[in-house]
Amino acid sequence: MKVLVADKLEDSGRRGLAEAGFEVLYEPELTGDGLTKAIADSGAEVLIVRSTKVTRAMLEGGKLALVVRAGAGTNTIDVKAASERGIQVANCPGKNAIAVAELAFALMLALDRHVVDGAADLRDGKWNKRAYSKAKGLFGRTLGVLGAGNIGREVIARAKAFGMPVVVWSHGMTNEEAAELGVVRVSSPTELAAQCDVLTVHVALVPETRGLIGDAFFSAMRQGAYFINTSRAEVIDEAALERAVRERGVRAGLDVFVGEPEGGTGSVSAKIFTLPGVIGSHHIGASTDQAQEATAAETVRIVLSFRDTRRAPNVVNLAKKSKATHLLVVRHYDRVGVLAAVFDILKRAGVNVQETENIVFEGGQAAVARIHVDHAAADADLESVRASSPHVLDVAMVPIH
Repeated sequence: MKVLVADKLEDSGRRGLAEAGFEVLYEPELTGDGLTKAIADSGAEVLIVRSTKVTRAMLEGGKLALVVRAGAGTNTIDVKAASERGIQVANCPGKNAIAVAELAFALMLALDRHVVDGAADLRDGKWNKRAYSKAKGLFGRTLGVLGAGNIGREVIARAKAFGMPVVVWSHGMTNEEAAELGVVRVSSPTELAAQCDVLTVHVALVPETRGLIGDAFFSAMRQGAYFINTSRAEVIDEAALERAVRERGVRAGLDVFVGEPEGGTGSVSAKIFTLPGVIGSHHIGASTDQAQEATAAETVRIVLSFRDTRRAPNVVNLAKKSKATHLLVVRHYDRVGVLAAVFDILKRAGVNVQETENIVFEGGQAAVARIHVDHAAADADLESVRASSPHVLDVAMVPIH
């Protein structure tokens, strides 16, 4: 099986794939039309990327069956196009959680202690202890955490070590879960903004979170509060953040921003970084050796599992709920052609199969086929199934509740 790696992947990951018998094509600089051509020409079944964009043309132009994002999220991949082609899309959730949480606190501390401006002055030969001695400190200040997934929970754990009370908004979080984490749960992002001194964002980019944080959110924040974003730039309205910085004294630490260069190097013209009180990093939240090694190991596990079972772990684009309304149960002797005849009858009857499994009993003589279908087959069709083979023992049609 050919695996095309079109982004940087740790040596341990490439070595693990090669040792498992995969033909690994390592082209970390490929993008755009060059990547589209490489996918088509190579005949690769698996594509591994990190930040490289995967377009519809790439997905439709080759033999891909699996795309792995060697990181969290899948916002750089056209998941809809992959789903239409039956291509599995998987990622590596949680493997970079500690790294991102550490950077979030680095940005908090840098904002509070004026580390960036102070270091720049020292580099320019300037000494200004009087200005840089003014800091609020983090101890006792309320931290707001927007999103309590893997990363958010690592942030919560570190906040406790800093002596910071934590308030959380997270979709689907219950009061019981909040109590287990030792945090206060609020019912909306705006309520969260109003209750904290420092706010850090850790939500995935999905349609529901795109533009989630705007003017109403920033207007609710306390004057002079700190705002940290190490998730995705598209989660916030950057123009609204600029207004909050200018008009409400909000200070911001950003690892992601609008207009971020796609490659490893480039120029930045983002207006947000020209404002006083705004600092940034170079989208490096997941960029620690520890995180990259863990992500590489998970990537290898995903590809191995796909090869062995044709179903990858962490797939994000399988249907949450099938269209099946009924379950056709066929108990039968485990013989060649039994199920082929059943599927042929369903086809003639216009009954579409959504999912199926065949469970073989000990000894290998008998089995039960469980066939999820989109509507009930007629009684006459069930009789045809019974009569299709002497190896059919019993047939039942069961509604799915």
